[in-house]
Amino acid sequence: MSAGRLAVEPLAAARLLLGASLTCRGVAATIVEVEAYGGVPAGPWPDPAAHSYRGPTPRNTVMFGPPGRLYTYRSYGMHVCANVVCGPDGTAAAVLLRAAVVDAGESLARSRRGETIPGAALARGPGNLCSALGITMDDNGIDLLDPAGPVHLELGGPLPAHTGPRVGVSQAADRPWRLWAPGRPEVSAYRRSPRAPAPGASD
Repeated sequence: MSAGRLAVEPLAAARLLLGASLTCRGVAATIVEVEAYGGVPAGPWPDPAAHSYRGPTPRNTVMFGPPGRLYTYRSYGMHVCANVVCGPDGTAAAVLLRAAVVDAGESLARSRRGETIPGAALARGPGNLCSALGITMDDNGIDLLDPAGPVHLELGGPLPAHTGPRVGVSQAADRPWRLWAPGRPEVSAYRRSPRAPAPGASD
């Protein structure tokens, strides 16, 4: 797969990634929920909820390209979250992988997540997705399109999608940049940040 397919605006990339296959360290999964994020105020997709909004730093520099790279960060200092970088090289944008269906390697995913976790919950939520697939902070910046890499992405046929506001962000909280496959129990519940403006008062 060419990185050029992901050199598009964040919402278009999110639609491409819904239904994509992700393989990592013995587990394969299909992505069923994503969230798009843009970049700096002067860029084509200004997004105050994005890590890249204030410009490049050592922490977020991967978000500025090239497309097809993996951007990882820790949520609340604990949970690793995985993003697929998109947009033209040099322009910050990424898509957060929020939930997936484990297609192969379920026993290995359970060993990482816990033997009593229901199957639909193994990779539900960004931190759980990374835990189930074995994605770590050390994977930051790798080329997801390299078939020999430890984390490999393959775009499939796009899935039908519902759209709605992103989860847990306090800025641009009403922006309908979360996409999910309808009817899938693996999709996470919507939770609005208590710090966000009232619904309808944010872009």
